[in-house]
Amino acid sequence: MSNSSSISHFLLLPLADTWQLQLLHFCLFLGIALAALLANGLIISAVACGHHLHTPMFFFLLNLALTDLGCICTTVPKAMHNSLWDTRNISSSGCASQVFLFMFFMSAEFSLLTIMCYDRYVSICKPLHYETLLGSRACAHMAAGAWASGFLNALMHTANTFSLPLCHGNALGQFFCEIPHILKLSCSNSNLREFGLLVISICLALGCFVFIVFSYVQIFRAVLRIPSEQGRHKAFSTCLPHLAVVSLFISTGTFAYLKPPSISSPSLDLVVSVLYSVVPPALNPLFYSLRNQELKAAMWTLMTGRIKKH
Repeated sequence: MSNSSSISHFLLLPLADTWQLQLLHFCLFLGIALAALLANGLIISAVACGHHLHTPMFFFLLNLALTDLGCICTTVPKAMHNSLWDTRNISSSGCASQVFLFMFFMSAEFSLLTIMCYDRYVSICKPLHYETLLGSRACAHMAAGAWASGFLNALMHTANTFSLPLCHGNALGQFFCEIPHILKLSCSNSNLREFGLLVISICLALGCFVFIVFSYVQIFRAVLRIPSEQGRHKAFSTCLPHLAVVSLFISTGTFAYLKPPSISSPSLDLVVSVLYSVVPPALNPLFYSLRNQELKAAMWTLMTGRIKKH
């Protein structure tokens, strides 16, 4: 029985069997990565440089863009490198880093999405209390809490996972290092500790999900009572992008972790993992920029140097 520390490297799941398909996967990942870097970079720059965007909603959106960049930079570059150089290797320390960073950014992202839902709830359902409940200090504390909770969650899972003895080889059924696939290599009953940590994380995520659903029920009830059509349109324009992002994030992540083993296969696992780990960070900027006129105008000004006229 060998401990994970004695394994010098892991073997990741190859994206394709032929060089031509590997090159195609490299080009696809390159395109997705560049699009995500450009779009999220534009959002970060627009919010940072646009003084009229220094509001709680855009402050949390800037933090969300940072987590999206982190998710993309954690998984995609190594997958591109392996496809281009026709290799599957990742060092043990590199694998541990991937696990930690992926858990960190994904946990922080889900916390930020929950906070952004609270921001929309207060803005629409309790507008008179908005300045009190979401002042600059409160926003900074909530953002810091999201990042800190992601850090602690990632630290606990990573430390526990890589303390387990592994005796089922070093081949992972995933294109990046992910905890469930590492646990399959363990031969120790101590992986029950990791199962317990996963249950706690799932319960916390479920609590966030219930809060999001409850908040949006209240939000839509309040929006439908707005007398003017313009007011309803403005409210929906700020809520629908967030709802689309939350739906994509939760649906793909839930299916990836809770799909029945009977329908599991390497090709399906690969597609699903890309859908929840790579696609949402690339599409989030699109969801937010399409319906938010202020953000589109700020991004246009940033790119062209001219103020966009409505």
